[in-house]
Amino acid sequence: MAKKMLKVTLKRSTISRKPNQRKTVKALGLKRINSSVVKEARPEILGMINTVSHLVQVEEIKE
Repeated sequence: MAKKMLKVTLKRSTISRKPNQRKTVKALGLKRINSSVVKEARPEILGMINTVSHLVQVEEIKE
């Protein structure tokens, strides 16, 4: 069974955001606007994405 992968891209700045949102963006590995990371779609990653859904863009990657 192929693992479901997600490409997460930071689209909005973390300036003047709540500290937990800033830490979540950093924990996802995003550093600056338009930076992207590929993560496995696990429950903990999906929860992190849900926390900052208004700041990021998520795409599903086909393997």
